Amino acid sequence: MKVGFIGTGNMGSLLIESFIRSGALLPEQITASNRTSAKAARLATLHPGLQAVPSNVEAAHGKDLVFLCIKPLEFKTVIDEIKASMQPEQMIISITSPVLLARLEEWLPCKVAKVIPSITNYVLSGASLCIYGSRIEAEDQNKLETLLGQISKPLRIEEQYTRVVSDLSSCGPAFFAFLVQKFVDAAVEETGIDHQEATALASSMLLGTGRLLTEGGLSPKELQSLVSVPGGITAEALRLLDCELNDVFNRLIRTTHAKFHEDVAKVSAAFYEENMNGS
Repeated sequence: MKVGFIGTGNMGSLLIESFIRSGALLPEQITASNRTSAKAARLATLHPGLQAVPSNVEAAHGKDLVFLCIKPLEFKTVIDEIKASMQPEQMIISITSPVLLARLEEWLPCKVAKVIPSITNYVLSGASLCIYGSRIEAEDQNKLETLLGQISKPLRIEEQYTRVVSDLSSCGPAFFAFLVQKFVDAAVEETGIDHQEATALASSMLLGTGRLLTEGGLSPKELQSLVSVPGGITAEALRLLDCELNDVFNRLIRTTHAKFHEDVAKVSAAFYEENMNGS
């Protein structure tokens, strides 16, 4: 299988590194391009056999799978570059949530899918969210999910839930890392504990908590009840958290959704404007 990557920024590089480290892909199977060519060249240096190419057309031409790891407003430019060279049997995979599948299918002659990865895939963990266009067949799904299964747990979702599942799976690590940071900073400020020691403790706690909620089969509510006893220290702290956090996560989800819809509108406008100018 030959795989192309257009865009080798944070997530593009993460996917490439994870696929190679897991053994899912050999460097020789990967071709990569990037707007800043030095970034793709660096990957080729780190992974002999990986081919860094100067143009997006070269990255996409003849590949079974082509991952588009680019920003939303770059899509129209990239698609215009590669669409003439794409063949019906090829599969384009966007990792950018605000770019809708219907829009991609309108402008590309090939099969189209969307995958929302997570930074947790770097340690071969977490989920990768899979959304498929109308041209995708069962064997295409199996091919992509077999590849993603080497670095994550592939989960099929409906496009209408893209934003909220991205909040939980893809943005979630940043949100909970922020909470860990605040927890650690407060512990250091209030008690003088060494910052590095507190970070190590809190990080190990988060890892263990995740395993209890997955491998351990506990629900979040069950875990709380096992740690907390009525009238105890944990119960008192949980009462404070419940009061102080209140609807903060509701507001967080409303914030991410508002930004998502703003980005969808911008991408749609870029495609629509080009269509109007060309007609």
